[in-house]
Amino acid sequence: MTKLKKPPNALQRLWKELLEPIVFAVVITQFLATLVGVDGVSMMPNLRHHERVFVPKYETWLHKAGLGSFKRGDILIFKPAAAAETRTFFNLWTYRPFLIKRLVGLPGDKIRISKGVVFVNDLALSNDYTASYWQAQGCWDTDSSIANQIQSNLKGIVPDAAELTVPAGQYFVMGDNRTENGSEDSRLFGPIPLRDIAGRAAAVIWPIMRQENAKYNCAIQSANPADYVTTSGKSVLNWRVLTRPETFNQTFGK
Repeated sequence: MTKLKKPPNALQRLWKELLEPIVFAVVITQFLATLVGVDGVSMMPNLRHHERVFVPKYETWLHKAGLGSFKRGDILIFKPAAAAETRTFFNLWTYRPFLIKRLVGLPGDKIRISKGVVFVNDLALSNDYTASYWQAQGCWDTDSSIANQIQSNLKGIVPDAAELTVPAGQYFVMGDNRTENGSEDSRLFGPIPLRDIAGRAAAVIWPIMRQENAKYNCAIQSANPADYVTTSGKSVLNWRVLTRPETFNQTFGK
C-alpha cells in the first residue's frame, strides 16, 4: 500500500526555499571561496579598478589555525582596525571598507623605505613588479614622506617612523601604486593583525578580457578612476593567476 507523503508545512517551506540557499551561500563564501571586487587604483598596474579576484577562504582559516602562513608578495584582502578612509551607507552609518594590498613584511621583519625603495631586513626589495610602470607614467614617488618613512603621520593615525619592526602576529602591507597619494596602507595605518585578514587574492577572473594598456594621469586628482586612467590597445585575455613577484623569493636575512 502506497503511503501519501505529507506536504511540507510553512516552516519546512521557509527553510527549503529561503533559508537553506542562504545558509549554503554563507558557508561557501565564508569557509571555502569567494569573489572580491577591486575598488580603486591602489594596486595598479597589477590590478585595475572593478576587476574581480578569486579568494580561497579555506586557506585563511587554515593559517589562523596555525597550518601554513601567508608569504611576502601575497595580495591580501583585509579590514584594518584604524583606516584613514571611511564610507557611509545611505547616510545611515559609517563603516571601514575592506582593502586589498600586497604583503611586504612578515612578523619580526625590520622594514624601512628610502627614495621609494623598500628595505626588508636591510635588503633592498626590487621594485621591478611596479616601478617600471610608474616611472613610465612619470609618477614614481621618491620625495614624499611616505616614500622616505616607513610610517607617516599624514592621516594622524600612526607616528612618523624611519624604521619599523613588524610585531608578532601582524603583517606590513603596501599598495603597488607608488604615486604620492596612490595607496592607503601600513605606512599610514600601521601593520595589520592576522585576525583582520579575510583572504589572499589568488586569481583575476573578471572581466574576461581587458585592453592591453592603461595610462595613468598623475596630474588629475579625482575620486573617480575613470577621470585619470585611460585604457587602449588590443583586448587580451584577463584570466590570470596572481603569482608572487620574483623579488619576494629572496630570504631577506631569515
